[in-house]
Amino acid sequence: MLQIENIKLDLEETQAALGRKAAAALRVNAGDILEVRILRRAIDAREGIRFVYTLGVSVKGEDRVLRRCRNRHVSRPEGTPYQLPPAVPQPALPPVVVGAGPAGLFCALALARCGARPILLERGWDVARRQADVERFWETGVLDPASNVQFGEGGAGAFSDGKLNTGTRDLRHRFTLEILTAHGAPESILWDAKPHVGTDYLRRVLVSLRQELLRLGCEIRFGHRLAGIQQEDGQLRALQIAGPEGAYSLPTGQAVLALGNSARDTFAMLHAAGVPMEPKPLAVGVRIEHRQADIDLAQYKALAGHPRLPAASYKLSCHLKDGRGVFSFCVCPGGQVVAAASEAGRTVTNGMSFYARDGVNCNGGLLVGVTPADFPDRGPLGGIAFQRELEERAFTAGGGGFTAPAQRLEDFLLRRPSQGPGAVAPTYRPGVRWCDLWEVLPGFLCQSLAEALPILDGKVRGYACPDAVLTAVETRSSCPLRILRDETGQSAVRGLWPCGEGAGYAGGILSAAADGLRAAERVLALL
Repeated sequence: MLQIENIKLDLEETQAALGRKAAAALRVNAGDILEVRILRRAIDAREGIRFVYTLGVSVKGEDRVLRRCRNRHVSRPEGTPYQLPPAVPQPALPPVVVGAGPAGLFCALALARCGARPILLERGWDVARRQADVERFWETGVLDPASNVQFGEGGAGAFSDGKLNTGTRDLRHRFTLEILTAHGAPESILWDAKPHVGTDYLRRVLVSLRQELLRLGCEIRFGHRLAGIQQEDGQLRALQIAGPEGAYSLPTGQAVLALGNSARDTFAMLHAAGVPMEPKPLAVGVRIEHRQADIDLAQYKALAGHPRLPAASYKLSCHLKDGRGVFSFCVCPGGQVVAAASEAGRTVTNGMSFYARDGVNCNGGLLVGVTPADFPDRGPLGGIAFQRELEERAFTAGGGGFTAPAQRLEDFLLRRPSQGPGAVAPTYRPGVRWCDLWEVLPGFLCQSLAEALPILDGKVRGYACPDAVLTAVETRSSCPLRILRDETGQSAVRGLWPCGEGAGYAGGILSAAADGLRAAERVLALL
């Protein structure tokens, strides 16, 4: 197979034209083309709007064609597919994976496929029960601390846009995408330059993935929380577990810590047990909502609304004079702002969308970078204290019941309280309370947002729309600490394997899954 890059289609051309254009790029007759496979598709909006494809093409006389065509966009594909390590004998003590987010699920899958028959612990519940608990929370404001947007099967990503793009290259990424499609995700994620699954498809994938894990001998325990570790001479011996029927000890010599970034009680327990960790920078801010039609117009210009164009997104950033960075995060076209709290008395926002991205609004995090120097405590848990303070302020300003404080963008810039919405209706449930965010959030945070908004508006026209809605507060963009690991992937407590976003080593579904696979490889090598 040959790879052809930079094949372009206008909006009015269908994919049926790809074979003809591939033949032209290879300088062969269309009849010589045996197969055309889409490897990647992106949208180029720099001069008009076109789809840009990378194709995999099987052609008669491949070697001869490659020598003759003299096209710099034609090459042989590089790299070999990712393969799992060799199978291992079933160990006497099964390895334990703590957390059923992307890192934990893919770690458990690799261990199970290789014969290790792991135990997978998840403090929350299966996705069906979890979905019901979350919907009840959004409707009533009654939170279940064990089953919410942060905790449960699939992790926080189960209630998100399901983005699968990453800035790093890793063979494990393609493997992850193929696993997801095999379990029901749309095949478009295999070639879309900005792939996303959507929360609706993610939930179906989780059920199918769980069924495979069970077939392979993985034992899955929902409602079981890691409450302590037992070590001897620096080696892990057992985990202390809090389960639905009481506490128990789980003997094991290998435990993968695939914690979510909201497992604050677990971080405190590990810190008290002497597991080395350090604070790390993070970003906090608000969710900003626009009408999706306005974002489409800003990005697609006269072609906005074309039936072949997806809901438009954006990626923005700027650096302020004081050195702080302000940037968009986890933009959800056609999505909604959701209540993402996991603790009583603390309001948290996030974004979510379905695969179709057909909602009226577009929302995204508008975040300001902070460092451990901003934390009230410089210790490893200082970032958690910082997050909690912001979340408590938002809860109080919302008036309780997890109603969130919100403000029109124009009012925010003029530092006056909002009295209600304009053209953009907020989507956050259980609801918003209009206010002046300058009285809710720290001064440096508001000042940074106010300075950045006009700059970002210069990059996407209308971003600083007067009626855009700012909803507070977004604090869970990343983990505020890192659980240290050495070159073997282990903690100083041997047998503990920190991985994924909650351990401070990933950001997003794809990178977390890859880090979970990496942890499984290391455990299998040791076994």
